[in-house]
Amino acid sequence: MAIIKKRLGDLLVENGIISEEQLQEALVDQRKTKRKLGDLLISQGYITEQQLIEVLEFQLGIPHVSLHKYHIDPAITQIIPESMAKRYQVLPFMKEGGKLMVAMADPLDYFAIEDLRMSTGFRIEPAISTRDELQRAIARHYGMRDSMNQMLIELPTQEEITETEITDEESPIVRLVNQMIQQAVQLRASDIHVDPGENNLLIRYRIDGTLRTERLIPKQMQGFITARLKIMARLNIAERRLPQDGRIKMQLDYKMIDIRVSSLPTMHGEKIVLRLLDLSTGIKAVDTLGFSEGNAMVFKEMIGRPYGIMLITGPTGSGKTTTLYSALSELNQENVNIITVEDPVEYQLEGINQVHVNPAIGLTFAAGLRSILRQDPNIVMVGEIRDTETAEIAVRASLTGHLVLSTLHTNDAVSSISRLRDMGVEPYLIASSLIGVVAQRLVRKICTDCKETYKPSQQEAIMLERYGLRTDTLHRGSGCGSCNSTGYRGRIAIHEVLTIDDYMRQLITDSASVEELRSAAKVRGLVQLMEDGLLKVSQGMTTLQEVLRETVTH
Repeated sequence: MAIIKKRLGDLLVENGIISEEQLQEALVDQRKTKRKLGDLLISQGYITEQQLIEVLEFQLGIPHVSLHKYHIDPAITQIIPESMAKRYQVLPFMKEGGKLMVAMADPLDYFAIEDLRMSTGFRIEPAISTRDELQRAIARHYGMRDSMNQMLIELPTQEEITETEITDEESPIVRLVNQMIQQAVQLRASDIHVDPGENNLLIRYRIDGTLRTERLIPKQMQGFITARLKIMARLNIAERRLPQDGRIKMQLDYKMIDIRVSSLPTMHGEKIVLRLLDLSTGIKAVDTLGFSEGNAMVFKEMIGRPYGIMLITGPTGSGKTTTLYSALSELNQENVNIITVEDPVEYQLEGINQVHVNPAIGLTFAAGLRSILRQDPNIVMVGEIRDTETAEIAVRASLTGHLVLSTLHTNDAVSSISRLRDMGVEPYLIASSLIGVVAQRLVRKICTDCKETYKPSQQEAIMLERYGLRTDTLHRGSGCGSCNSTGYRGRIAIHEVLTIDDYMRQLITDSASVEELRSAAKVRGLVQLMEDGLLKVSQGMTTLQEVLRETVTH
């Protein structure tokens, strides 16, 4: 194996992709960590996965395969067991006589090739595929199939569910639920929806903000899956008439995953939604949130103020909490006391005191905020301003020497001012306390693996010119295995950052209308959501369709 890895390293050096020093450094790390050389070089940023594929394809003649273009017969995937496919990161996709074509993340892993040959009896013909696409394909073609088949055979058809069936780690139902969550994590899903229908159970994943159906499960499995999820989340299994909320913490692929669980009674049974939080990714730095250079500078200046209130606004799922946590992480110093009141606490931050609201015992946002102001805080974060009482306490706290960060549900930055007025906060208090407002949305990013240029249509050119942008080329994704043929992979935020200066304060005190406030903000340099989005379109980050979808419909 060492000879093979050295050979790969030599090829990369010969092609000028890495230096001899980088290779030697990676080989030292490889001996310590026992990781594959290619994986090490990619993780260290010396090469990209695409460069590795090109070297293997052109220098060694190993074909590159795009699995999403193949209709793979389920009978072919059964030749290699699921456990072996996952262990070696391989997927059989074609069979010709005694030859089995196998997509591999590491086609130079001759030990894996020999093991596959001995196990299947076929001559193994390796092809290279990206690790991401392989993981998706393995999840799609194996997924929960074996556990489902075993459940149908082993589990009783009566309504009675025994404790062993939903707690024993070797039980098919336990394995099925674990695989469902693991597959969602591999596909970078933010939510899993377990939707009961009249005749079946629908498993749907939300990926990059879009829901898609992943699997239909026979109706008779519904009770077992629901019971297992409720056991994991420490919910009351016997209570099926009331909504419940719980939490699951589990380790998958050496990563800690925090899962918020919500159950809701429906006509066909309990619907369960799982919100997945990957704790291993940590809190994003402010510089990675997608702020334009100008907006980033203004945002940092706002959170650097000693007192006042700063709001982040947008609909549910627009990344408000992520931005709040990034701001807190930036402000987290030894000489400041930061206290938060949240519902729920999503990420635990070292050195920050976090309070979880519990309305059942009277610990509301307002009650929690009132209490933490007696704890000598410098900075206070309120998860959301939902009512007049919370709004008034937050505003008054910001006037008594505290920096207050919070969120609101409004369509744009200027509307936050009218929302506070509608809540009953006096205009002079808003004018005195408000530092600024950040409105944001999340748009899908163009997949870098299938990104292509095209000439904008006349309508697109007119739209861009209306906002002072001119370009001969735009970008889009053609669709590939890495993005599940959507053309998008990952998301980026678009922002509208409103600062409150003396002129704006006077307008607020005078109860100016939203239109008057918006006009004044534009004159003073406000870059609206649409403008920031179109700037990112012209820079090749996202598409015009995405920006319009997120800014026009909200």
